[in-house]
Amino acid sequence: MKKAIINGIVHTGEEINNDIIIIENGIIISVQKEIPNNIPLIDLKGDHISAGFIDIQINGGEQFYFSQTPTEEAIQDIHKTSLQYATTHTLPCLISSSKETILQGIETIRNYKAKYNNGVMGMHLEGPFLNPLKRGAHSINQVRKPTNSELEEIIRYGKDIIKVMTIAPECFTDEQLDMLLESGIVISAGHSTMTYKEAQYYFSKGIKLVTHLFNAMTQFGHREPGLVGATLENESVYAPVILDGAHCDYAAARLAYKLKQEKFFLISDAAFLGRKVSNFKWENFDAHLENGFYRNKEGNLAGASISMKEAVQNAFNHLNVSADEAIKMATCRVASAINMDNQLGKIKSGFPASFTTFNDNLSRIEALNYNQI
Repeated sequence: MKKAIINGIVHTGEEINNDIIIIENGIIISVQKEIPNNIPLIDLKGDHISAGFIDIQINGGEQFYFSQTPTEEAIQDIHKTSLQYATTHTLPCLISSSKETILQGIETIRNYKAKYNNGVMGMHLEGPFLNPLKRGAHSINQVRKPTNSELEEIIRYGKDIIKVMTIAPECFTDEQLDMLLESGIVISAGHSTMTYKEAQYYFSKGIKLVTHLFNAMTQFGHREPGLVGATLENESVYAPVILDGAHCDYAAARLAYKLKQEKFFLISDAAFLGRKVSNFKWENFDAHLENGFYRNKEGNLAGASISMKEAVQNAFNHLNVSADEAIKMATCRVASAINMDNQLGKIKSGFPASFTTFNDNLSRIEALNYNQI
């Protein structure tokens, strides 16, 4: 049944208007000036509306950690909990694991997507081919160098499910890197000791994304600008930030935004959402909630506790940007970074009828997910 969403301030991802949004069967049919006759109305009563938020790096919902339990129940936990925080589309993240667990995670998401037509887009595979010197909270027992055979198997089995893969490019041969780049998977550079010069070389090869700017990478120095400096300078590279005030200072995020502009976007990297899990241990990975942040026994950050909703609010409150700009950091900019801007992240004909509504100062943000009904 067609419905019309009326009386909203519409943030399309390209402009702000007061148009009417016509939806049917979970899809936006049109964005138009006139209200059709004899059609059910959804009255926003002056609220703002945008596309639903997109989180391309989330490890768990409020109960399950996907890498520990790569099950459909864990994926559903991520999806349902994300909806509570205005996020309609996600890439559940599988961190450095055995090949068997990676293949299991791929198969689980494939089966889940076959059953449910919702916002779970696929997987973010973070590792296991990372630099052990920048592994962060990833287990040293799982971080490893790639082999041609393992790469070929992961690509063959998972290239339709893995939408983003975080690697340390310096650990790859050119042949292995070309294999990944040709697979169609979006490659993100992270957990890396690359120098500035090395980073620019790999960017020239076709890598256009980094994993959580500032974290688990070589920092900016005035004589060696590192991966951070290369990212900030290179106009082609997207820079996602965990905007919780702990993973990077808000001043650093402001500087990054000034330099990256439309290539700057938000991720949660949440270990769990809702801060209901206070202690977590799995193999060599441990995390406990300390002053609102997850840290391991060594005191290092072990995934975030922030949601995309909170990240957007922090962008508005700490980066000196408009509400529309903060919203773009969680919608159309994210879609562009993963080459899905022709199907996601905007209010546009043919795009999903999954929305976020909010008030003027973003103190109230909620999902309006008509793709689910």
